[in-house]
Amino acid sequence: MLLHIVARGRIGRGPEAELVDRYLKRIAWPVRISELPDKGGRMPPREAATIVIALDEKGRQFGSMDFAHQLGRWRDDGRREARFLIGAADGLEPADRDGADLLIAYGAATWPHLMVRAMLAEQLWRATSILANHPYHREG
Repeated sequence: MLLHIVARGRIGRGPEAELVDRYLKRIAWPVRISELPDKGGRMPPREAATIVIALDEKGRQFGSMDFAHQLGRWRDDGRREARFLIGAADGLEPADRDGADLLIAYGAATWPHLMVRAMLAEQLWRATSILANHPYHREG
């Protein structure tokens, strides 16, 4: 299953980009990042087997194990792509939020969109590591 991050705004070459790259390079699954302008731009076409997950402060909060198991269920159910939407500094466009199959949040706080990319990349690596029975993830 393709893990596809669709993010508004350019990350550039700063420390956030280095952190995102560090985690994404460790993931054994196929990964793609698509960057869109802060406003406008065309969302990549959505196929029928795509699940769309929008990162939004009002979304559901998953623990790492639950997130990994959900990702595994999507994979096992034949989803070809898990598409994660990250809004620009002002958040998601209403159409993007409304068109998502699931909203997820990293707590009640509002996070800078560049940090959300790094947090998502780490959680994707953690989830795929859990599914591969890799010892990276440790329970309390």
